[in-house]
Amino acid sequence: MNTNSINEVVDQLLERKSVRVFTEQKIDEEIVQAILEAAVNAPTAGNQQLYSILRITDAELLKALSESCDHQPFIAEGKLVLVFCADCLKWYEAFRAAGCEPRLPGEGDLLLAVSDANIAAQNAVTAAWSFGIGSCYIGDIMENNETQRQLLGLPDYVFPAAMLVFGYPTEQQMKRPKPERVAMEYIVSENTYHQLNAEELKAMFEKRTAGKSYEEWMQAFCKRKYNSDFAKEMTRSVREYLKQYADCLESEM
Repeated sequence: MNTNSINEVVDQLLERKSVRVFTEQKIDEEIVQAILEAAVNAPTAGNQQLYSILRITDAELLKALSESCDHQPFIAEGKLVLVFCADCLKWYEAFRAAGCEPRLPGEGDLLLAVSDANIAAQNAVTAAWSFGIGSCYIGDIMENNETQRQLLGLPDYVFPAAMLVFGYPTEQQMKRPKPERVAMEYIVSENTYHQLNAEELKAMFEKRTAGKSYEEWMQAFCKRKYNSDFAKEMTRSVREYLKQYADCLESEM
């Protein structure tokens, strides 16, 4: 702990970085259970825990997910892989089983469930790091949604919000610098939203350009990330899921 630290928890939150290369060391089951316990005790809307967690242990399924999630082989090498699903189905079915007359889950319920799922995922990430275990979020679980939902056997009203791959970091991964975040002044505003102007946006990102001009760096980043094929596929996939979600609602009305 450095001399300027506030406490150990904050230090770990500031130090944590994504890890994509792991040692061969397995994660003890006791620690796995502690990570899962931390996840299911996360803050949750109305104490509903609007999520389900899938622990992926089947080697063939891991291989399939490593391909369907933008061809990332390290996914199959994870020592613990968890998929956090936004789950609007369990409460709906519980209401029906109890003799209620529940409305069908709507888009608002889905967004609330996605929020719940991601909060639980972050608890797992934080708990794992406290044990010296690295992790990486796989947002690509939202891509190719039809394929992912089929692989995972997800019914209507259950959506794969995030996937996490865990393992002990290699020495190289531990020494790798954490990517610098932008200054807090560009993220935090008081009471109302502050829309950054062009000059502020340039100042926000100028430390990331690695010797390139701001315009050159931004154009390359836009092409590599925002305008990429995987970003377009994620938009298509989520849009199709939302359309299917709405169609389910209309068909039951």
